[in-house]
Amino acid sequence: MMGKAKLLRPVGKEGSSASLPGRAPTRHCRRSPTGCCRAPTRRFRRAPAWRCRWAQSGQSGPAPGWRRSGVDDGRERGSGTVLAAGLALVVITAMAVMLLLAQSAVLASRAAAAADLSALAAADALRGISSGEPCTVAADVAARHAATVISCTEGAGQTIEVRTELGERSLLGAATGRARAGPPP
Repeated sequence: MMGKAKLLRPVGKEGSSASLPGRAPTRHCRRSPTGCCRAPTRRFRRAPAWRCRWAQSGQSGPAPGWRRSGVDDGRERGSGTVLAAGLALVVITAMAVMLLLAQSAVLASRAAAAADLSALAAADALRGISSGEPCTVAADVAARHAATVISCTEGAGQTIEVRTELGERSLLGAATGRARAGPPP
């Protein structure tokens, strides 16, 4: 069975318990014979008032709901906010990098699609299935896909190789595509 928790009571002028009813004045701090609130410690010039209150109440720590107040109270105040802000900055940076990489992947896919379609149209023009000069047809198809033809070369066996570059650029540079087309095997 748990006993009643003792409440903390205010301390007298010099940290003595003479002002408490039913108590004789006692020294509360083991470190100093002059009394707790006048005892110097390594960390504080004077021992903080919460040490006297704890010693008077007979508890080993503050009562539930009481906070320790003293010189070192605000030392780490706000550290959670700084940690949360740093974490938010890391998350935002990671998302920005992921969006940049996703944009580059989309642009590379569009450049590859423009090169594929340009090469197929140029191969059809080379074989005589459609009218026009193969590289001119490839440039027209690439322009419909917002790309420009960098190189267009005819190879052996009625094959054609086309390299394209998109007009839209990302921070990582321009997206290029390369494709080769020819007659079916």
